[in-house]
Amino acid sequence: MKDITLGLVGVGRIGVMHARNIASLNGVLHPQGINVRLRLTDVAADHARTVAKGVGAEFLPTVGELIGSGIDGLVIATGTGTHPDLIRAGVDAGIPVFCEKPVAMNVADSLPVLDYIRANGGTVQIGHQRRFDAGYLEAKRAFEAGELGWIHSLRAVTCDMTPPPVEFLATSGGLFRDCSVHDFDILRWLTGREIVEVYAKGSNNGDPAIGAAGDVDTALAFVTFDDGTLGSVGASRYNGAGHDVRLEIQGSAGSLMVGLDEKSAVTSAEAGVAFPSGESHKTFAERFGQAYRSEMAAFVELVLGRRQNPCTPEDAVAASRVADAAQESLETGLPVRLAAAATL
Repeated sequence: MKDITLGLVGVGRIGVMHARNIASLNGVLHPQGINVRLRLTDVAADHARTVAKGVGAEFLPTVGELIGSGIDGLVIATGTGTHPDLIRAGVDAGIPVFCEKPVAMNVADSLPVLDYIRANGGTVQIGHQRRFDAGYLEAKRAFEAGELGWIHSLRAVTCDMTPPPVEFLATSGGLFRDCSVHDFDILRWLTGREIVEVYAKGSNNGDPAIGAAGDVDTALAFVTFDDGTLGSVGASRYNGAGHDVRLEIQGSAGSLMVGLDEKSAVTSAEAGVAFPSGESHKTFAERFGQAYRSEMAAFVELVLGRRQNPCTPEDAVAASRVADAAQESLETGLPVRLAAAATL
């Protein structure tokens, strides 16, 4: 039985989920039988101690003490503004790092972090969990196997059932950077193509405070790929039917829909159609529960040197470039061109 120790910084909503997922990995990474220990920290010390007790982890008061305790890998689940410094700290310690998306608030702030990682030989996995979702994996397999022919259209949707707190939205960078960046990443990952143009529109028909915070509650981006393929990416903070994440892929030989199952947040208008009959997902944590578990298992394998990095910082920043372009188009009302093959 081999022991490894992960350090977790940040135990807000997604950090607590990562803590539970890490704790669940013990004894499941066979045949080697890996025992995964967890140490964690957060500025909200009392809350962090409670989380640590609940998952059988050790609480440490500071990030410095956490990294200095001899951990084998660092998991970052803090606010976006803290990501660059924490990534550098993990790289300086010579340990693999997992960081929730994005690398930084925008591409301009991300590029120096990429340079630092490369200059110091760092290993950093970014958290785009949809790459581990069974539906997206099957769609990628079918496309690469030629079962869909050539793709002529892609339609991605990500809709929250209810919006997050306005305080979060004021610092999130906007709906495209916070939410649709997952769709931009998965479109690049699935097709292997670059998005070269974005045209975006948005609206605010919900809480006026969202608009006052500088964001929109609903948006649509039309994207063009470097081979001429067309796509759309829609997002909303208000989808009362449930948390709705889907991707429709239409090809010359076949079509697939990711996210169409018994818990889909849609209802058919056709007579006699009862599908879907299940209760819809309410949050992203439910929709992608297994994907998040698989993502953390992949990070453990990365720490152990058993696999390639499944989502590099360069991958994440490429998706953020598209999100930045969508935000620029939203603000200017004009299409925004991106270089066909950006060097990151």
